[in-house]
Amino acid sequence: MPKMKSNRGAAKTFKKTGSGKIKRFKAYKSHILTKKSTKRKRNLRHSTLVSASEVKRVKRMIL
Repeated sequence: MPKMKSNRGAAKTFKKTGSGKIKRFKAYKSHILTKKSTKRKRNLRHSTLVSASEVKRVKRMIL
């Protein structure tokens, strides 16, 4: 059996924290920024954790 390959797109998108949780960045920050408020854009800068229901799927993708 060959080795399992990680999903390269997911590997570049998600990072593992020291405690094993999965960190992600927020969406909706790439374009059409003029109609979004400064407060909204500022809050989109911060990273957050992947929700509990998705953790198993993301861990399998990034190995």
